[in-house]
Amino acid sequence: MTRRSTANAKQESAAPPAPAPTKIPPAQVLPRLAALQTATAAELREQWRMLFGKEPPPFNRPYLVSRLSYRVQELAYGGLRPETRARLEALGEQLDGGNVVLRRIRADSRPLPGTRLVREYDGVQHVVTVRADDFEYEGRPYRSLSAIARHITGTRWNGWTFFGLKGRPGA
Repeated sequence: MTRRSTANAKQESAAPPAPAPTKIPPAQVLPRLAALQTATAAELREQWRMLFGKEPPPFNRPYLVSRLSYRVQELAYGGLRPETRARLEALGEQLDGGNVVLRRIRADSRPLPGTRLVREYDGVQHVVTVRADDFEYEGRPYRSLSAIARHITGTRWNGWTFFGLKGRPGA
């Protein structure tokens, strides 16, 4: 069999995804969530097909488990009300001003205004205060942490890395 015919045979033998279920009995929620934790990758992909009615994305195991867990609960207890969805979308638009680039940046990636970032460099302690739209260092506003790191070191740095906000698990 040639490669082309093998690929065609695989496509023909692959069954279309099953339609997504409409309801899961609440009594099945906890056992199903527990089963997701020990399921193999193949079992998770099969669960995805059953619960979402489409092929699973090529993401890692924790992502699949978390999305499947939410979906099981959503099908058992119901999802967000349409009013809640509309309100969340309106708040998101208000937050990012309709800017697609900002929408892609996680809102919680930036420290809260008022946070003080402390970094010792060459024996000198440097303190940066996070403000709503910028950063303050030595009484002057800076648009980015990288600009502050460049001012301190004289070389180009990733500001998030320089101040220890990036590069560590859980940072």
